[in-house]
Amino acid sequence: MLACAPQVGHAAQSDGHSEAQPQPEPLPLPPAVPAPQDVPFGGTLSLSVDATDLPRHVLSMKESIPLPARYTEKGGDFVLLYPMWLPGNHSPSGTIDQLGGLTVKADGKIIPWLRDTVTVSAFHIQVPQGTRQLDVSYQLLTPVSPKVGRVVMTDTMVNVQWSAVSLYPAGYFTRQIMVHPSVQFPAGWSYGTALRSDGKGAGSMVSFQPVSFNTLVDSPIFAGKYFRKFDLTQPDKVSVTLNVMADHPEDLAATEAQIEAHRNLVKQANLLFGSHHYAHYDFLLALTTKLGGIGLEHHQSSENSGPRGYFTQWDKTFGMRDLLAHEFTHSWDGKYRRPDGLWAPDFNTPQRGTGLWVYEGQTQYWGYVLAARAGLMTAAQVKDALAEVAAVYDNRQGRQWRPLIDTTNDPIIAQRSPQSWRSWQRSEDYYSEGQLIWLDADTLIRKMSDNKKSLNDFAKAFFGTNNGSIITSTYTFEDVVKTLNAVQPYDWETFLRDRLYHTSTHAPLDGITRGGAHVVYTEKPSDYVKSYSNLRHVSDFLFSLGLSVSKKGTVSEVLWGGPAWQAGVTRDQELLAVNGEAYDAEGLQDVITLAKNKDAAPIALLLKDGDRFHTVSVTYHGGLRYPHLEGDTQLLDTLLAPLGDQAGAKGDAAKK
Repeated sequence: MLACAPQVGHAAQSDGHSEAQPQPEPLPLPPAVPAPQDVPFGGTLSLSVDATDLPRHVLSMKESIPLPARYTEKGGDFVLLYPMWLPGNHSPSGTIDQLGGLTVKADGKIIPWLRDTVTVSAFHIQVPQGTRQLDVSYQLLTPVSPKVGRVVMTDTMVNVQWSAVSLYPAGYFTRQIMVHPSVQFPAGWSYGTALRSDGKGAGSMVSFQPVSFNTLVDSPIFAGKYFRKFDLTQPDKVSVTLNVMADHPEDLAATEAQIEAHRNLVKQANLLFGSHHYAHYDFLLALTTKLGGIGLEHHQSSENSGPRGYFTQWDKTFGMRDLLAHEFTHSWDGKYRRPDGLWAPDFNTPQRGTGLWVYEGQTQYWGYVLAARAGLMTAAQVKDALAEVAAVYDNRQGRQWRPLIDTTNDPIIAQRSPQSWRSWQRSEDYYSEGQLIWLDADTLIRKMSDNKKSLNDFAKAFFGTNNGSIITSTYTFEDVVKTLNAVQPYDWETFLRDRLYHTSTHAPLDGITRGGAHVVYTEKPSDYVKSYSNLRHVSDFLFSLGLSVSKKGTVSEVLWGGPAWQAGVTRDQELLAVNGEAYDAEGLQDVITLAKNKDAAPIALLLKDGDRFHTVSVTYHGGLRYPHLEGDTQLLDTLLAPLGDQAGAKGDAAKK
């Protein structure tokens, strides 16, 4: 006999009691944290960081906060916030779990604090009447190993991110809060940052000029035992510096030709945008296997890590040399011009990432283009990279159910956590598929204008306004369309909406095919694929067996719908043997080649999944497949050529 559920609208009864048991009611939410107001905070916060506890990976902070007059006069609830919505992360990813030892004092006496039970990044402090200043101390218990999180302190380097080591008063736009920062470094270390010293430090303690809290958070520090600075300043005299730290001193051995390529990056960006939006710019680059990987943009600096052989194995590391070009572009695209949904008055107000297809997508495009124009990569290497991007996104079956615009929500949805089926789930595809859209737009403008106009003109018109200003300028979708139409009249709204808001079977490859080129697959990987795979320690069989394998033999990705997927292979399984022999990448390549015979037996993969061993049979006869561009690439060669050369070519054409 089935038990009957209580009828809707009737109180539940139990154990034969006639009294109705009360139903639970929602608990009222606590009062909201003070909303940010665009008014000056009044005083200047003092924030000091001790970055010397390398063995324990602990950063220790002391912060002095002058109180507004109303708290001195009457006391009351004063709220401090820990930054959560971090620039460049596009999500509430602040490392509040690492905050420890929080102690608040006034006139030497401890004042209790209480964390907000809803906004857990907010700390309530009941300030006694007559209190003029709060003295706050705390630590950031940074990860001691990669198993805990991103390592920011090693025996030879430290990455100070101000968003992680600071608290700020609620109720104010953060541009209205001034901070006087200082850092104690290990003795003998050098540092790089967009902050500037005020000359008041002593020994290994550096005191910086007061800045707004916005500028502080946007100005991280790299400090290290082994450090070099390279001047990249152009004739405009606006200071640009490449700051490099390394695990080992020999990794800093850059040649003049290599540094000249970085100077050319600054030159080509200035020519492209016709402006700059920094008082000075500091590239921060760590060449390391110890510090956690980082790729983050800032208005007046980058914050990046690269391989130890960035300089010393120059011919092998080009697969990541679009990185600094990408981050430098962000000074214009993302930091100066920013989608209106990605601007917020403080670092705890939610943001909306709808415009990331411009913020990151066009930056990804210019990263490749500027790398080629500067000589950080050759045009051939960039074309190989574009072939790889085109192949990846053309084979990404998730595009059949999920439009690209929805991936702009991924920083909040997934926060870059690992995915079981990336090719079906999609990730932050607005980066590289966005890049393909902007390549499409560039080549279309060139074709329609008989090469008199290009996306270069859009870049200068859209990002080059208010030369010298570092004040953020927001924009809308309509602003993008309007500027495109001013460069080259066309139905750009439909062009963009079709590619952003609609699902599709294939990636937007018209930017490649418009000039007569197309993607083909051969059995030989391009030099770019070799470099990219080596830097990421994987062997790529995505377009043949439909999987990639780490150097340790772990399956790192499985292509949804591919042969390995059909056989039931999943990521994170260990590939132990192929056709009865111990796995190695070269052996698997040979097996795939031999299996091209239609009568060949399926490929047998012995896999270890946890404590379970099993063998799967993969039916595949297509041979090794790696993407390349074939056909007429003249249009691509033109847009990858240095701007000085393009200007000269246009001048010669005009004379004729």
